[in-house]
Amino acid sequence: MKYILLSSIVLSCVVISCSNEKEPRYTETNLQEKNKVAVEMDDNKQSLKSLLDAKKGAFELKADDNKKKIYKAGIDAVETSGILDKALNVGDIAPNFVLQNAMGKPVELYEFLKKGKVILTWYRGGWCPYCNLTLNELQSELPNFEANGANLIALTPELPDSSMSTAEKLNLEFEVLSDVGNKVAKEFNIVFKLTSDVADSYNKAFDMNGYNGDESNELPLPATYIINEDGRIIYAFLNADYRNRAEPSELTEILKK
Repeated sequence: MKYILLSSIVLSCVVISCSNEKEPRYTETNLQEKNKVAVEMDDNKQSLKSLLDAKKGAFELKADDNKKKIYKAGIDAVETSGILDKALNVGDIAPNFVLQNAMGKPVELYEFLKKGKVILTWYRGGWCPYCNLTLNELQSELPNFEANGANLIALTPELPDSSMSTAEKLNLEFEVLSDVGNKVAKEFNIVFKLTSDVADSYNKAFDMNGYNGDESNELPLPATYIINEDGRIIYAFLNADYRNRAEPSELTEILKK
């Protein structure tokens, strides 16, 4: 009986104590500690640039000298072609377009602009490891894009079946559109022709023409734009080297401003 009575008293005390506890309060010190942890977690996340640089390093170690020479000449050819001067840039009005997504649904740029800003980005194809790294990082940053009032649309010259395969493989939750024949990319003036050596290398390695459904051997720059609600380009990433891409976290910072 004494044991039962003592247990009841202890239990009553615990209940009373719990009922009197107040909700935890976040003091300025607590918030600073939380923010510090958040920053440290963010710092631990690898940047897209670091991932791309690692991929470049792996290529330099594995590729033979002839392939390195061919690919470097290809990048140099893009650099000297004048395409970077011709491409649409900050201040230009983005041309409207309608393309079908992998499900056959039409997607119109200007309809998306009614909802807010649009991040418009091009990738060469699901065969490109640099593109896949970029798409993965864009997917990770997608919640931040949306929180700052922007939608993300990716374009590729690949046929719809290939683009759908890429979207499914990478679990992408944004629109991935097939710009067959680079029609939209040509309106943005970002299309170039591969050198014959690079085109031969790509087609022997993975049948690029089969992915794209043509033998033009043309590809878009891996360009990224932020387009304002009025259709004006407010940010442009243009680079002759396909291994360099816009940093997703920097796109978020642009949107915040």
